Amino acid sequence: MVAGVDQGGAEPVFSATAEADGGRLTVRVRGEVDMATAETMYQTAVREPAEHLLLDLRRVTFFDSAAIHAVIRIARHFPDALTVLPSPQVRRVLEIAGLIGQPWVSRD
Repeated sequence: MVAGVDQGGAEPVFSATAEADGGRLTVRVRGEVDMATAETMYQTAVREPAEHLLLDLRRVTFFDSAAIHAVIRIARHFPDALTVLPSPQVRRVLEIAGLIGQPWVSRD
């Protein structure tokens, strides 16, 4: 599944793709996650049942409070079964929000 904004051939401002492999779901997000796109990220992550979710945010360039809320909702949906790979920008926002110590945030 791919969600995005058509930029007429330019790299999209936002995209979220999901790939299932057995009981593991990987959701790769890139671009800006904000009030306009956070719900799409959330829906992409919870649409398919999975035993574990890898939320790859390493290509996210902007992350706001709506994005934080979506990630918290995802963490509630996947208790003890979520790993978030943050970009430097996402890591900084999670630090400011006091969420960097959550077990679902990758230390790498």
